[in-house]
Amino acid sequence: MDLLARREHSPRELRTKLLGRGHPADEVDAALDALEREGLLSAARYLESFIASHARRGHGPVRIRTELERQGISRDEVSQALQAAGIDFAALARDVCQRRFGAAGPRDFADRAKRLRFLQYRGFSAEDARRAAGGAGTPAGPHDPLDDAGGYSGLPGAGDDEPDTFPDDS
Repeated sequence: MDLLARREHSPRELRTKLLGRGHPADEVDAALDALEREGLLSAARYLESFIASHARRGHGPVRIRTELERQGISRDEVSQALQAAGIDFAALARDVCQRRFGAAGPRDFADRAKRLRFLQYRGFSAEDARRAAGGAGTPAGPHDPLDDAGGYSGLPGAGDDEPDTFPDDS
């Protein structure tokens, strides 16, 4: 009961902890069944709590899904719980990006790549990360240095058919 009083646990996680403390497997299974019948242990409640907690930390659906699957929760259960949570992960990605990098868009391609890596590490989809980082087709600020192909438009020859000409060094 002490373990459940601190935070929600998945049935598998609680079973592992109790077995690690030396309790016999048959007693642990009986206790877990009783806790589930009384409504004190719920896998659905654990999923809901885990998803909300990690979303508040700025984690995206890919990272949340990976961590839950690592804990032995089925892909279908995780998908249903993520859908039921009703979290707008695209908006969350924008908020996380703004908190980390500020409201201004990326200065150049390297800055955009840095933002993308950060958001993908946090577990956001490639599409949400591109949009939040000021990717192609989305405004990144008053002046977006990124062209529609995702490259830096300030480079010579970027997006034009004209030959590159440079001033003489004389």
